[in-house]
Amino acid sequence: MSDVILDRRDLSFQLFEVLDTDTLFQRPRFAEHSRETIEAALDTAEKLAREKFANHNSLADKDEPTFVDGKVVMRPEVKTAFDAYINAGFLSSRASFEEGGMQLPEIAAAACKGMFTCVNPSSTGYAFLTAAAANVIRNFASDTLRSQFLEPMMAGRFTGTMALTEPHAGSSLADIRTRAVPQEDGSYRLKGNKIYISGGDNELADNIVHLVLAKIPGGPEGVKGISLFVVPKYRLDAQGNPGERNDVVLAGLIHKLGYRGTTSTALTFGDNDDCHGYLVGEAHQGLRYMFQMMNEARVGVGFGAAVLGYRGYRYALDYARDRLQGRHPDDADFSKPQVPIIEHADVKRLLLTQKAYAEAAIAMSLYGYRLVDDIETGDEAAAKDAHLLLDLLTPVLKSWPSEFGVKANDMAIQVFGGAGYTREYPVEQVWRDNRLNPIHEGTTGVQGMDLLGRKVWMANGKGLQLLARRILADVERTTDDRCQPFAQALKAMLPRVEAATTAAGKLMAEQGPRMALSNANAYLQLMGHTVAAWMWLRQANAAAALDAPEDKDFAQGKLQAAQYFFHWELPRVELDAQRLIDADDTFINMDNRWF
Repeated sequence: MSDVILDRRDLSFQLFEVLDTDTLFQRPRFAEHSRETIEAALDTAEKLAREKFANHNSLADKDEPTFVDGKVVMRPEVKTAFDAYINAGFLSSRASFEEGGMQLPEIAAAACKGMFTCVNPSSTGYAFLTAAAANVIRNFASDTLRSQFLEPMMAGRFTGTMALTEPHAGSSLADIRTRAVPQEDGSYRLKGNKIYISGGDNELADNIVHLVLAKIPGGPEGVKGISLFVVPKYRLDAQGNPGERNDVVLAGLIHKLGYRGTTSTALTFGDNDDCHGYLVGEAHQGLRYMFQMMNEARVGVGFGAAVLGYRGYRYALDYARDRLQGRHPDDADFSKPQVPIIEHADVKRLLLTQKAYAEAAIAMSLYGYRLVDDIETGDEAAAKDAHLLLDLLTPVLKSWPSEFGVKANDMAIQVFGGAGYTREYPVEQVWRDNRLNPIHEGTTGVQGMDLLGRKVWMANGKGLQLLARRILADVERTTDDRCQPFAQALKAMLPRVEAATTAAGKLMAEQGPRMALSNANAYLQLMGHTVAAWMWLRQANAAAALDAPEDKDFAQGKLQAAQYFFHWELPRVELDAQRLIDADDTFINMDNRWF
């Protein structure tokens, strides 16, 4: 089957008709850009993704990295792709012109990155991790550390990772045991073990910069005692080049269901008591610093899940149009030719559900990136509102695309039938690659507790109030008769979301977080579906305004997908809301002995 990549018409629709990216060009930072320059960047990304990344996606899955004589051996195409990505400027696409970057808006840079993730998430992951780690160093590290590590990372000479998880702790960062002992020269000696470190060893660059969470002896207990350290694979010599090997040892590779082209490593720090690390910012503030990278990664994970959901959908759509099987139920004349399976109602159900999930997920991800642009370049009021909203929505932006992108991929396999369950067709790999996304960078369960236990109540609930105002503003802007039912359905659901939030808050106050958070997943789901419905209202309104003849089918497809979501998906919010209002105790009262 031919390779599938993000549809350019849909991407332009999201960027310009739905999200008004044109208005960003009025801001000083983006004044040199226009729709034409953004489209040119997307052209370059699409060409490079097709030529250098799509060509080895399946190969890297079948021939995953191996652990030989203490080091990683990888397919050569991965480095070729990484170097091409660097040389084309995409790693520094957001950096200023003075730094040698493209100075693209965040939303445009993300759209370009989506091209690469769509066709090869494994190879794209190395650049994604490096950029995110570099941003932490840029924002929080000392001038010395920035001068030593930032430029080589942005130039692709060093790659980056984040090393959080430990074998005994998992998502419970308060329980990490890695220690960092201060030295007279201001450096630290680290000792501990980390697992599931994506990109933790590779053959792509001269050095690897690990951002490592560790505790300094004598510091506060729990997460308040966590500090962040730069720990390079090779210590730097006097000229800033990789020199002596640091005491960081690759203990082994972890073999995964999917995402096989990205190394997942177990690392040991300080086996010989000589692991040099360098404190980022202030002691005991490491989790705050790392959360920038984690939150950036969470939005990125959601977007990656969205584009993989879309990739599987487009494969299934192409297959359904070509595959002949059966006849219509009211026409049993076997002398007539069979019809493409897309003519069968249940296949249409599977395809329309995938379209609704994937395109809503892409829309909400790009909306999140648009908020980043407002935080960084908007006026004071716009930046403050965008920060509130992004803080609130980050758990949703990570988890909803991750959960429903995988569900879309599951349906893609179903469209293929038995063929989809074989390795001769690409949808099984897409599902395997996407199945990681509800797990890493904070599982769906963690995101639910973060949303209901913390994010909803921040700033006295102002983020949630702002979200409601923005949704209602789009409801009021709805004028087309075809979209009015969608707007009114969403408006009618908001009081139920408010009632569920109030009930959860009351339960938290009266019985504490254990009981209140036992149904955090239901709250995350209802928030995710509400936001997804909002994204479909925005898309429907924009589609209804399209009047070019060549856009007729495109616009009608958007309106039909919106109809599906409001008829079949939005009502699920009511069920989740009622469980929260009733303080359902099904899960918390299930005794361990009863399983």
